[in-house]
Amino acid sequence: MILSSVGRGGEGDVGQRIRDEILVIQRNNNCKGGIMEQWHQKLHNNTSPDDVVICQALMDYLNCDLDISVYWKTMNDNGITKERLLSYDRAIRSEPDFRRDQKDGLLRDLRNYMRTLKGVHSGADLESAISNCMGYKSEGKGFMVGVKINPISGLPSGFPELLHFVLEHVEDKNVEALLEGLLETRAELSPLISKSNNRLKDLLFLDIALDSTVWTAIERGYEELNSAKPEKIMYFITLVLETLALSWDDNEDLIYCLKGWNEALSMSKSGDNLWALYAKSVLDRTRLALAGKAESYHHLLQPSAEYLGSQLGVELWAVNIFTEEIIRAGSAASLSSLLNRLDPVLRETANLGSWQVISPVEAIGYVVVVDELLAVQNKSYEKPTILVAKSVKGEEEIPDGAVAVLTPDMPDVLSYVSVRARNSKVCFATCFDSNIWADLQASEGKLLQIKPTSADIVYSTLKVGDLTNASSTSLKEDDSLPSLTLVRKQFGGRYAISSDEFTSEMVGAKSRNIAYLKGKVPSWVGIPTSVALPFGVFEKVLSDGLNQGVAENLHILKKKLGEGDVSALGEIRKAVLELAAPSQLVEELKNRMQSSGMPWPGDEGQQRWEQAWLAIKKVWASKWNERAYFSTRKVKLDHEYLCMAVLVQEIINADYAFVIHTTNPSSGDSSEICAEVVKGLGETLVGAYPGRALSFICKKNDLNSPQVLGYPSKPIGLFIRRSIIFRSDSNGEDLEGYAGAGLYDSVPMDEEEKVVLDYSSDQLIKDADFRRSLLSSIAGAGNAIEELYGSPQDIEGVVRDGKIYVVQTRPQM
Repeated sequence: MILSSVGRGGEGDVGQRIRDEILVIQRNNNCKGGIMEQWHQKLHNNTSPDDVVICQALMDYLNCDLDISVYWKTMNDNGITKERLLSYDRAIRSEPDFRRDQKDGLLRDLRNYMRTLKGVHSGADLESAISNCMGYKSEGKGFMVGVKINPISGLPSGFPELLHFVLEHVEDKNVEALLEGLLETRAELSPLISKSNNRLKDLLFLDIALDSTVWTAIERGYEELNSAKPEKIMYFITLVLETLALSWDDNEDLIYCLKGWNEALSMSKSGDNLWALYAKSVLDRTRLALAGKAESYHHLLQPSAEYLGSQLGVELWAVNIFTEEIIRAGSAASLSSLLNRLDPVLRETANLGSWQVISPVEAIGYVVVVDELLAVQNKSYEKPTILVAKSVKGEEEIPDGAVAVLTPDMPDVLSYVSVRARNSKVCFATCFDSNIWADLQASEGKLLQIKPTSADIVYSTLKVGDLTNASSTSLKEDDSLPSLTLVRKQFGGRYAISSDEFTSEMVGAKSRNIAYLKGKVPSWVGIPTSVALPFGVFEKVLSDGLNQGVAENLHILKKKLGEGDVSALGEIRKAVLELAAPSQLVEELKNRMQSSGMPWPGDEGQQRWEQAWLAIKKVWASKWNERAYFSTRKVKLDHEYLCMAVLVQEIINADYAFVIHTTNPSSGDSSEICAEVVKGLGETLVGAYPGRALSFICKKNDLNSPQVLGYPSKPIGLFIRRSIIFRSDSNGEDLEGYAGAGLYDSVPMDEEEKVVLDYSSDQLIKDADFRRSLLSSIAGAGNAIEELYGSPQDIEGVVRDGKIYVVQTRPQM
């Protein structure tokens, strides 16, 4: 990035040539006074990129029959004014005033001189970069005869021919062959750049020049794409992705995006009717990769820009867009533009519409535009508010007073915020149309009425007087929140219990539901073995003499919290992690786990038990995470009465994880199962991980015909060794009328490994028969569990070697 924004610089004789050659031009063409002498004096003092512009302006002036207005147009178009010329240490005061008989000689010599100027100042100038790598010696009358640049040794065979092809086609209107040539050249160059070389700088500038030519060629080819088929745009996307992969380090995600586009192209050519749906998922993932890279550069560069900007008195607007402009000056901007061209085409082909409606609720409210839902999740709006939020990750609360959340972001339809929206009867939808999105942002402060269907949203502006009449009914409903209470649980005398001892006095619904399923679901559905640390164990451990100091500290911190200091929440969580384990707890948990056939962490050494104990404490500490605390306060639940049991299960090292809703949550259709599937562990699905899962629906009367609604775009999968997970199981998670699920943490004993996913080789994507079979099995498990309970269920599970395991179920809210 730095090299692409600075010149190659004078080196050896090159800098001196600038000063010497201007003298030769003056002598050859008998133009020793006026502008040429003033320019020579300026060059003798210092040379800058302005000199490239001055040289070009002089050539344009000569070419246009000595028209002085053409000279000034070239100068002004490139930011050089009369004032700027006067500001040089050695000012240029004169305009060109040549004779017609000087024209041919001056044009010839200035063209040669331009090569030298660009060689110094335009590192990314293609011709100059190529000649520096391939070597040259200057010829020509009076021109530094004998100056020689040697070619770089060790260049690949056939490389000069590639460079010759690029130069020959660099101005072609039809850019496809040029782009292929540029990419082939960069691919050949790539290994040389990663090795030490005494001419590395020249090689880097050649690569930058080739990259720069790629995106100028792409921009030149836009016109050709106006009437092109989607396959052509997709092909152009693969070319730009490849050049980006050659420019960026840490490019694994980009390479898998590239493989995804090639797969989408081959699906399209083979007539696969799901090609557009698949291409859309690759497009979403590519956008995520671009956004992630832009964010990382922003963190890297912007603090320095802000510091230097403040010290140098640079205007704030220029400082604010500094990193953005750096990023936009490369192929990433071309790629973004191509994706924006293709997106509406894919949406139309795949019948996706402009919206994904996650919670279809009619709403009327005043539009408030925010950057992040996270920043306002604890705010309370006095007037009914439609939040137009640029960023929604999936784990946020919906603020009081919000009647709708509209976003261009794509949280999973089964993410925490999606579930909260449906339970709170708040309209929640993702907008895919940039024009509609711009219109919504421009509606800030207006009163809008929103009417969703299962696939679209119709909105219209209302007059303020219309609010009372149109929304009186819904406002009355909102006033009557269900009355919720928590019953404080007591320690039952046991530190650990097995699944046949799970009762409502001992554990929450999560543990009881999983125990209830054992032996009742079809034999092809696996249920993991479970034990639990029941209600009251945390309080019992805290009261143990071992933990007197922690108990006293917690008492002070809770008092601080009660006085309204929410910063105490983080301190409380830290304090909980300091608890020591009573020996009786360790002994009972060991016995229960071993007698249930689960591995005991302590068998692998004391350090493994310490890892397990830390995970248990993290689950207890999550009672005081910000989201959970504010959520219980919002519905006036007594936070002190919230008790946390811990469900202990062996982790099944999943190939895939899924969440099932046995009534379609987007449409409310009870004849339809809706599910989402991710590669690896389910945390990427229920946590705020970017990208979308594979989503599908399935009719209960036809479980063998699942219908894919969207392919996955999540770039990251989580995988883990054989391990234990400790799941939160509080008495505040499954209260009727309150969605507490997902508020508290489930913590694996071992850290998951993050893997960048390659969907192009994934059986779920590639093999239609395998996909149909697996999705049918997932839907079948959901249907069987719903029949067992007699009510809609929200189910989490995993797939290992083709076998379905259900790890928890709860009533669908």
